[in-house]
Parts: sequence; structure tokens; C-alpha cells
Amino acid sequence: MSIETISLSGRKKVVSNKEMTFIERLYLVAIVKGLAITLKHLFRKKITIHYPEQVREMSPVYRGQHMLKRDEQGRENCTACGLCALSCPAEAITMKAAERKPDEKHLYREEKYASIYEINMLRCIFCGLCEEACPKDAIYLTTSKVLVPASYEREDFIFGKDKLVMPLEMAIKNSQLNNAN
Repeated sequence: MSIETISLSGRKKVVSNKEMTFIERLYLVAIVKGLAITLKHLFRKKITIHYPEQVREMSPVYRGQHMLKRDEQGRENCTACGLCALSCPAEAITMKAAERKPDEKHLYREEKYASIYEINMLRCIFCGLCEEACPKDAIYLTTSKVLVPASYEREDFIFGKDKLVMPLEMAIKNSQLNNAN
């Protein structure tokens, strides 16, 4: 048995080097096939939307900008366990834990809190694994259509707690909606 006859996949093809005919060298058949495809697409319904007037419907699994949740009393849910940073495949999340002081009970729920919580939006792939890993349901990806504003500076893409923590009014409104349900 020679090496030319062995085929591991069983789909071995023999390729011949035969000379092309005059008609094959003109490529008329290939050109006609290409024109047929173009004409077929020319008469199809257009899928383009006129953006300002029409808004495309978002997918039900869409994940937008990150937000750190607060409870109904305005305290942060995050306990700086670091599971979100560990689960992030892009290594976009960094945090530093600190101990809560006695006069900060109105700010944080647990004894530990994240004194520094940053997400590098240039690295983030919006996969949602941080949201799934969080045991306290402290971080979630919103359905907001605003993702990351454009900028020329790298530092503008590192979102700290000032951009990530849920506004107090929104936390109070969410608690009222949960109590009504």
C-alpha cells in the first residue's frame, strides 16, 4: 500500500491537472452565475432600516452597560467577594476590598465592601458571566442602549464606582416596584 492511496477521512479526491477548454478559459459560465446571484438579490425585500425614524428591536438576550445595585435603603449590595473578577474571561474587572467602619452602616450592607471597583470597558466583552457569578446579585447588565461613549483617552474607558453604582432614586423606585408586586 502506497502513501498516495491512504485516506484517513475516506473522502480523498484525485485532482487532475487537465488543460482547460477555450470556453472554460473565457469564464463566461462563472460570470453568468455571478450576475444571476446579483439579480436575485436586487429584487429581494430590503432589510435596511431608517435609523432615527425606525428603531431596531433589541434581542431578548441583549446585555448593555453594567450597573452595581443598591438595596431599598440605598446601601450597596457588593461585598467584594471577587467572584465577578474571577469569572470574567477578559479580566476586565478589578476590585479592592475594605472593612466597613461603624459610621458607614448606612452605605454598605456587609462588613466588607469594594472600596475600588473598576471595569475596563475596552476589555469587556459583555458576556454576562460577572452577573451570573455574583452571589449577592450586586452587578447586572442593563438593557440600556447606551454602552460606552466614544473618547480619545484610555482612562475614560475605565468605569469606576462613580459611573457604575445605581443612582439612589432608581434604587428607591425599584424597591417600590418590588413591594407593589
